This record gives sequence, C-alpha cells and structure tokens, in this order.
Amino acid sequence: QVQLVESGGGLVHPGSSLRLTCAVSGIPMESLAIGWFRQAPGKEREGVACINVLEEGTFYGDSVKGRFTISRDNGKNTVYLQMNNLKPEDPAIYHCAQPKFCASSFNYVLAARSWGQGTQVTVSS
Repeated sequence: QVQLVESGGGLVHPGSSLRLTCAVSGIPMESLAIGWFRQAPGKEREGVACINVLEEGTFYGDSVKGRFTISRDNGKNTVYLQMNNLKPEDPAIYHCAQPKFCASSFNYVLAARSWGQGTQVTVSS
C-alpha cells in the first residue's frame, strides 16, 4: 500500500513562492501517477496539479496554471509542487494523492483512496 507524506507548507506574503514535497513509499513511484489537491475551510476540494507516469502528462487546475509546476524525481520517490506568485486565494491544506491516472477533470485525484495528511499553506500580508 502506498504512503504519502507532504511537507513544505508555511506562511508567506502574496507574490512569494513555496515548494511542497510529497514523499512516496510502499510502492515504486515510477509506476504511479501522483496528484495534488487542496481544501480550504468551508470549500470543496479542488484539484491543483497531477503528473502521470511519463512527466509529459501533466495537468493543472485553471486557478493555478502558469504559477504552479509539478515535477517528479523517481530516484528520490518524491513529487514536488513549485508554487510561484502565491495569491490570497491560494491558502488551504494541500494534499498529495495517488490516483489511477491523471485527467484534466481531476476526478481521479479527488476520488483517490490514498492521500497524505496534508501541509498548510497560508498567504497573508
């Protein structure tokens, strides 16, 4: 069974950057699609980014396109989410998840059975 552990969240000013890390264990990561979703208080889960087994297959939510970048290092069993130009609407708990595969609708990410405990991102001036 796959285990996922997120880290890298924090409190930053608008316009700043953060890099989140998802450490994957239990199953060889090179065979897995990995995605990120976020959830803010009182809001529904929102798909953020997803990367398929082949790094060319990446997907981004409309609200983060052009600002966030997902990447993977199979040798380190790690997936990264580089978040640039953070905005006041970005604060949430960010979770990484292991979907069947990635799709533009993020339905597989949101329905994933395995995800981590999350890392808090706060954006405040």
